Amino acid sequence: MPARYQGSARETLALDAFVKLTRASSSLANRLAPGLAQAGLTESQFGVLEALFHIGPLHQCDLAERILKSSGNMTMVIGNLERRGLVRRQRSTGDRRFIEVELTRQGEQIIRKVFPGHAERLTRLMGVLTEGEQRTLGRLCRKLGLGAGELFRMGIV
Repeated sequence: MPARYQGSARETLALDAFVKLTRASSSLANRLAPGLAQAGLTESQFGVLEALFHIGPLHQCDLAERILKSSGNMTMVIGNLERRGLVRRQRSTGDRRFIEVELTRQGEQIIRKVFPGHAERLTRLMGVLTEGEQRTLGRLCRKLGLGAGELFRMGIV
């Protein structure tokens, strides 16, 4: 559906592309959410467990940046995971200002159980694109994300 905004051609194109990108992202997230909910996890909680599982212990601020959540939201997400015994928080030994988060044995068991099914569902959903289209989409999304971040840091947006 074309944008209804009657701005310049560049604005209309940007708005149309943004709406399509947002809708596609939301569509994927909505179709993946039931699998996570079955495990009692939100998308953010899954993101934290997945990052800790594949990367190892991380500072809370690095986790927030990695899964694109605010520090306040990350505090709540990690607090909920900690209450369930899935992660553990402790002050960093290198710099006491930082809080390091790590998986517990129970957290590792859950992510080991949930991740393969999640990856399979995502693979099927992304399968509507060819491998080449998926690579192109990945490159374009990375370029867009990095470029937007740079423009923001420069104060342009």
